[in-house]
Amino acid sequence: MSLSVAIQMDPVETIKIDADSTFAMALEAQARGHGLFHYLPTDLVYRDGKVLAHARPLVVRNQWGDHASLGDAMLLDLATVDVVLLRQDPPFDMAYITTTHLLDLIHPQTLVVNDPTSVRNAPEKLYTLAFRQFMPPTLITALRDEIDRFRREYGDIIIKPLYGNGGAGVFRLRPDDQNLGSLLEFFQERSREPVMVQRYVPEIRDGDKRIILVDGQPVGGVSRLAAEGEVRANFHAGGRPQATSLTDRELEICAAIGPELKARGLIFVGIDVIGDYLTEINVTSPTGIHEINRLDGVRIEQVIWDAIEARLGHV
Repeated sequence: MSLSVAIQMDPVETIKIDADSTFAMALEAQARGHGLFHYLPTDLVYRDGKVLAHARPLVVRNQWGDHASLGDAMLLDLATVDVVLLRQDPPFDMAYITTTHLLDLIHPQTLVVNDPTSVRNAPEKLYTLAFRQFMPPTLITALRDEIDRFRREYGDIIIKPLYGNGGAGVFRLRPDDQNLGSLLEFFQERSREPVMVQRYVPEIRDGDKRIILVDGQPVGGVSRLAAEGEVRANFHAGGRPQATSLTDRELEICAAIGPELKARGLIFVGIDVIGDYLTEINVTSPTGIHEINRLDGVRIEQVIWDAIEARLGHV
């Protein structure tokens, strides 16, 4: 039995097919005989009790320059499809949150992956606070005095926006750095949110690790090595992938958070670990499938679709 799958994502025409995890998931769904639709977050419509989308039938191909064909737009009732993949990239702003409220109205009758309520309640950096035993020393505040006090205690710190992504806006301040005031002004001009401040973890020099969990189980990981002169190891910031295996500490972290992820309907999650510390839990639009597949010879998208089909009783 084939499924109908609507993918809420950014423009499919502009993606990099050898790096985009959503594209890998679309290819696998199509290979299983599932029908695909594509729509943008701005294509969502609520009217007369229905959640609709101006969606287009989608065919994908693993071929650069000709990787996607889109049919004519139609007004698709999302309650009539089997699965909605919630896969647009952050920023995690009010527009993003609004889409989760709308998709709540059809889930779980239509399975939304990941669960929109849980996505809304689990911002990447804030959700780690539920597992603070695995975090480095952390401060969240908008108060300069508190940041100064934290910095006096730990000296070398990282400061970053709460709702950033891809390593954007992440700064390291060494004890003698005099740019804190200017940096806080920079953040305050762009947002009313507090910032996250953490003790610098020197193990970042050896890279951080992206670990993929599917339905609460770790299925692979990749080390991300920062470019020369960079404190950020994110792929968006020029990080280089390297094969890795999971340490006992990383398996301990996965064992602690996995059951909670599964219970919340967070089927596809990517966590970030530096040394022994959990730094982020990515639930909005995790990446890393292609890098792990290439380095480990696996097909994580198959595991994801096995989990989705199992949730639907489609096995």
